[in-house]
This record gives sequence, C-alpha cells and structure tokens, in this order.
Amino acid sequence: MSQAILLSKWVRQRTLLVLNFMQGGLMASGLILSLALAALLVRNPDALDTLKSLQIPPGQASVSQGNDALKNALYAEPDSTATLTPEMRAALDFASRRYRVSAEALDPVFLAAQEAGRRMHLDPLLIVAVIAIESRFNPFAESVVGAQGLMQVMPRWHHDKLPEGAGTLTLFDPVVNIEVGAQVLRESIRRMGGLIPGLQQFAGDSDDPERTYANKVLAEKQQMEKAARRRLGA
Repeated sequence: MSQAILLSKWVRQRTLLVLNFMQGGLMASGLILSLALAALLVRNPDALDTLKSLQIPPGQASVSQGNDALKNALYAEPDSTATLTPEMRAALDFASRRYRVSAEALDPVFLAAQEAGRRMHLDPLLIVAVIAIESRFNPFAESVVGAQGLMQVMPRWHHDKLPEGAGTLTLFDPVVNIEVGAQVLRESIRRMGGLIPGLQQFAGDSDDPERTYANKVLAEKQQMEKAARRRLGA
C-alpha cells in the first residue's frame, strides 16, 4: 500500500474523529481552536499540505525500535468489532455526564485507553483518569509549556515514541496521544517503583510531599469505579 493511500486513510479517519468531538459539544475552552482545526481538515482544499509533515517519507517507513504498536495504531484500519467492557462503558457514561461531553465523542477515547491498557498492562481507568485531570477530554489542549493533547504529552521529551516524520499535529490525534501518553505513564511507574511516585513524575512534580497530582488522579479513578459498580449493580 502506497504512503499516499496511508496518509489519505489517516486523514479520513482522524477527520471523522474530529467531527465527532465537534458534534459532541466538547469543551467550552478551546472551542475556537477546535473549530478552526476542523475547518482546516474538512473545508480547506489546501489542508492536506499542512498534514504532509505527517507522512513518512520513502525509505523511512520503519519506526524507531519498540514503536511498532504505535505505527499500527496510526495506519491500521479501525477495528469495527472492538467493544468496551461493561465497566468501561459505565465509566464512559459517568464521564459523559460529569464533563458534558457526548458519549459518542468519548467512545474512541475509551476504546483507545482500553486497548493501550491491555497491551501495556495498565488499568485503562487509570489512563482515563489521567486524561480527565490533564485535559478534561479536550483533544486539542495545549499547556503554556507545550504539553499537548488528551494526556498532555511533551513532544520535545518524548519524540522517540513518535514515528519518524511525524508532524506538529500528531499529538493532537486522540489515539496517538493515548498511545504515547500510556507509554510515558508506564515508564514513569516502573522508573519510580510505584503508582503514586510514578504519577507524580508523569506530572513533573516528584518533589511534592503532598502527592497532590496522584491524589487527584486516583480520586477521579475511584469515582469512575464507584459509578461503574452502581451501574452494574455490584
């Protein structure tokens, strides 16, 4: 399959995902940026020129060692048979009400978190809780220091986890952001020897004796778990 066809499929899939977020009424803050990006992808005939930086040049189709899964996430056809577990579906419904985001818009986010959690041996609700705290499910969030997307990944620190030739918009793709963010989270937990110190390092706040960030994430996760238990009658 040619690189041009791969890029075309990537644009089509991700444009549909952007439109889902727009239709879902996602986020009051950042709405102008979201609408502008959607217009760029859908209405502007020159939009593909902006996305050419995302195409892997001929002769550089391989990704750095250990990132084959990310390449597959970028270029594979969506798995139309993938479904959320009952717990994840219940947590999605809770998050939809809590953050006022349509369930349809959250579906690909929860599916990506579920898949990343399965492959990386992370609790998918932990990944979702990090997303909630970091961006409130805004895929176009960007911090003043340059952290991007759902899990607020710093591109300059984690470029090794991106495919060669990735452009400046790559981390605003929800699926890619979750893939990279989950890798960063897993590495932080392993490096620090535990969940709480790992979460603190993920946030870049290891020196906080109160463990404020970790407590926020775990409290969010606990709320989702409680909502799921109520929904499932457990």
